[in-house]
Amino acid sequence: MSDTLQRLVILHTNDLHSHFEQMPKISAYFDRVRRLWPPDQVLTLDIGDHMDRMRPETEGTHAIANIEIMNATGYDAMVIGNNEGLTFTPEWLRGVIREHARFPLIGSNILESATGETPDWMVPSLILERSGLRIGLIGVTAPYQDYYGLLGWQVTDPMQAVAAYAQQLRPEVDLLIVMSHLGLRMDQRMAEELDGIDLILGGHTHHLLEEPLYLGGTYVCATGKFGQYAGHVELAYDPAQRRIVEMNGRVIPMTDGREEDSSITTLLDHFRIASRAALDEEVAQLRQPLRLDWYGESPLGNLLAAGIRRWTSADIGLVNSGQLLQSLKEGRLTRGRLLEICPGPINPCRLLLRGSDLLQALEESLLDEFMEKPIRGFGFRGEVLGVLSVDGLTVQVDSARAPYERVLAVYVGEAPLEPNRSYVVGTIDMFTFGSGYLSLSRGEQITYLLPEFIRDVLASQLQDEALIAEAHRARFEDVARNSGKKVE
Repeated sequence: MSDTLQRLVILHTNDLHSHFEQMPKISAYFDRVRRLWPPDQVLTLDIGDHMDRMRPETEGTHAIANIEIMNATGYDAMVIGNNEGLTFTPEWLRGVIREHARFPLIGSNILESATGETPDWMVPSLILERSGLRIGLIGVTAPYQDYYGLLGWQVTDPMQAVAAYAQQLRPEVDLLIVMSHLGLRMDQRMAEELDGIDLILGGHTHHLLEEPLYLGGTYVCATGKFGQYAGHVELAYDPAQRRIVEMNGRVIPMTDGREEDSSITTLLDHFRIASRAALDEEVAQLRQPLRLDWYGESPLGNLLAAGIRRWTSADIGLVNSGQLLQSLKEGRLTRGRLLEICPGPINPCRLLLRGSDLLQALEESLLDEFMEKPIRGFGFRGEVLGVLSVDGLTVQVDSARAPYERVLAVYVGEAPLEPNRSYVVGTIDMFTFGSGYLSLSRGEQITYLLPEFIRDVLASQLQDEALIAEAHRARFEDVARNSGKKVE
């Protein structure tokens, strides 16, 4: 073995989701490592989903806060995650990245549909030099093609993209790293099936690997979620053997009490003030409060269901009340308050659904285990699923009856629901992935409506007094309680 090993430290993060409170700690740790190691021996990478529009600092600054903090932290490159790619329009991202980012975004499996080329604000791959080593970087993101296609992008098969760029880069580099916003199972498959990859840094499924996996000659690392940990990889490369001869990977907890970078704290204070001002824009003046109930019918839930039905030009509107977090008071309503009560990056969609599948979801919506069900992922930013809020339907129930026997009658407009008939339903994208109510994922001819979120739909509804008044009309009548005239 050669006595002149080339040593490299790789610092990495993934899936911060705009947890700004962790960023001063991460930056301080990265700075500490750079003081202990020669700067030329440190590489700093982010594996996507740094941005999340549920946070006012991101929403109010068009994600400039995220980019500037990443600049100040000293990132060398980033791969785009689905939270960046699907919750911002390409035009919005292009402007922010080109004007503010001092590091490249890598998109090895992202093309513009119109040109078939990588967007001009990304690079398809990258070669950097550190510690005398030529390091190839490939960056791939989860291929939600139905969504990306609506935004004017083509997201190709990530395995094929990695294989192609690995073949191209391997002869030119000493180390090959894949920045993978694909999830653990795909990373494991990539390591086992594709040749030439030294290291996979992963994300997307929020998996935490306290030590690297070693599969098929490839090391696999990941740091969990929300900036709770930062990744630290040390390796030694023997130029005589042209391979890694030492590898040590770990995750560093970013716990309370850890040293913070005061320059990042100052930046955060600036962006919090800027976002607060931007989100103070008025959406509506409410003449009356609008109550929300996760466990029963409420005017605010009805208003959102009606808005989705209207937005999608559907016969029926469906949304779970848990998408909304709080009631609204009368008076001035701002963008910031709307973000607080409806933070999720959830899109409306339209589909065809059989009456029998709709009936199953309505029955399940009346059960405590569904109302109280916690949901993870798919853009959901609430606490529990809640009941189904509906529009275009009148539902007669008997809460005293046994589960799955409580719905007595359902009317679509004036006509009884027909189990074997398909209805045009306006709902939310989350349901089409099987999250919440499995029967709602059986819809056909699904059309996703991007880029607006359901809070944009709600904003439109809140500006119309007639629609607000209509939201107080009851959709559910419980014969056991002799109610159903008006929802207060």
